[in-house]
Amino acid sequence: MIDIALLRADPERVRENLRKKFQEHKLGLVDEALALDARRRALQTEGDSLRAARNALSKQIGALMKEKKTEEAAAVKAQVTADAERLAAVEAETAETEERLKAVMMRIPNLISAETPIGKDDSENVERQRFLEPKTPPFEIPYHLDILERLSGIDLDSARRTSGQGFYYLTGDVARLHSAVLAYARDFMIDKGFTYCIPPFMIRSDVVSGVMSFEEMDGMMYKIEGEDLYLIGTSEHSMIGRFMNTTLDERELPLTLTSYSPCFRKEKGAHGIEERGIYRIHQFEKQEMIVICKPEDSEAWYEKMWNYTVELFVSMGIPVRTLECCSGDLADLKYRSVDVEAWSPRQQKYFEVGSCSNLTDAQARRLGIRYRGEGGSRYAHTLNNTVVAPPRMLIAFLENHLRADGSVEIPEVLRPYMGGKSEIVPAK
Repeated sequence: MIDIALLRADPERVRENLRKKFQEHKLGLVDEALALDARRRALQTEGDSLRAARNALSKQIGALMKEKKTEEAAAVKAQVTADAERLAAVEAETAETEERLKAVMMRIPNLISAETPIGKDDSENVERQRFLEPKTPPFEIPYHLDILERLSGIDLDSARRTSGQGFYYLTGDVARLHSAVLAYARDFMIDKGFTYCIPPFMIRSDVVSGVMSFEEMDGMMYKIEGEDLYLIGTSEHSMIGRFMNTTLDERELPLTLTSYSPCFRKEKGAHGIEERGIYRIHQFEKQEMIVICKPEDSEAWYEKMWNYTVELFVSMGIPVRTLECCSGDLADLKYRSVDVEAWSPRQQKYFEVGSCSNLTDAQARRLGIRYRGEGGSRYAHTLNNTVVAPPRMLIAFLENHLRADGSVEIPEVLRPYMGGKSEIVPAK
C-alpha cells in the first residue's frame, strides 16, 4: 500500500505507474482515493471543531448555572445535545470513509523501481546474468517423472487416490534427497547469519490481506471452511505476519530470517507436459529467506539475497540465470523482483526455481510494521526470496546430474545429508 501523502502530492506519478503495469482499468481508483481522502479530512476537521465546541459549551453551562441563568443554560445544553448527535454521525461516517479509503488504497499497486523493465508479462522479463555453463550430455534425458520412477522415487497413482491430481508420494533415496536439499539450504543460510525459524502453517485473513493483493489471494490461497484461517502459500506469509502491529527498535534491524514450511497453492489453470509431474503441484516444501530492514538498506539486501540463491545452486553444480521481472509480471505489492531459473538439459532452456522480491514499505503499511530510532518512527522495508523449493529444484537436479546408466550423482556438498552416498542407483 502506497503512502496517501504521495498520492495527494503527485497523483500523476501513481497514474503513470498504473500505466507502466498495464493496469489502466485501475486509473479511476486514484480519483476515488483522493475524493475519499478529502472527505475523510473534512469530517475529521468537523469532528475536531465539534469536540472543541463541546468542551467550551460545557464550561459555559457551569458558569451559567452558578449565575442561576437556568434558561440560558438550558439553551446551551440543547446545543450540546444537538452537537453530540452530529458528532456521533460524523464519527460513524469517518469510520466508514476510512474503511472505504483503505479498501481502495489496497488495490493501488506499489510504485515500481526505475530498474524494472517495462513489459506486459513474463515473456518480456530481461536476462541479467548466467552462472555455470549449461551442458547437454551425449544421451537422451528422459522426462523427469520417468527418471523418478526408474529410481523408485515417486508414486503418483496412490497420491491421486488419496488426495487427487497435483499431489505425490516421494520414496526411498529420492525422498531422502528432497530432505537433504532442504537441510543443506537451512544450514547454508544459517552460515550466512540468518536465524532459522519454523512458522505457523495457517494464518488469519488480516495477515493474508497484509502480505498480498486480493487477486493473488484468490488465485493461491486455500481457505479453511468455518474458520478465519488460510493455509500458507509460502512461509513468507506467516513470517512477515509475525511482526504485524509491531514497532521494532532500530538497533534490531536488519532482521534476517530463514524459514522452512510446507506450501499450499491452488495453481489454477491447465499446464503443458513439462509443468505436469512435480512442476506445478498443490503442496510442496520450501526454504525461504526474509529480511526486514531500514529503507536505505533494502536495495543492498535485495542484491545479496538473490546472490545467495545463485551461490546455493552453483554449489550443487546446477547452472542458473537471473531475470529482472518486467512491470507487467510484478505482483501489486512488489517494487522489484528477480527470478532465478535453472537449466534444463532435457528442454534446452531455463525454468523458474525461485524469486527474490523487494516490497519496500508496501507490506509494512498494510500490517503496521514500524521501527523507531533517533529520527522517530518509520515504516520498515520487507524483502523475501526463495532459497530452494525441492520439487522444481529436483527436476533441475536430476537432469543435470543424470548419468548414461540412469544413476544420479550426488554432489559433494549434499553427501553428508545423504549418509555419505555419492549416487542414487535405479532399482533395476
